[in-house]
Amino acid sequence: MYIIIILIFISILVALSFLIAFLWAVKSGQFEDRYTPSVRVLFDEEKKSEKSNNKK
Repeated sequence: MYIIIILIFISILVALSFLIAFLWAVKSGQFEDRYTPSVRVLFDEEKKSEKSNNKK
């Protein structure tokens, strides 16, 4: 029975550490870039077409 209390305490510590890491990432601005992911696909396509044009 004592091991269950230890496992619950460890799981709460792990959950709190992930919550703190997430809040730190939000406050440091890691989720503020909304423009780059939307145009990343376009940049990848340009790179692929440049590689295929250089081979010809």
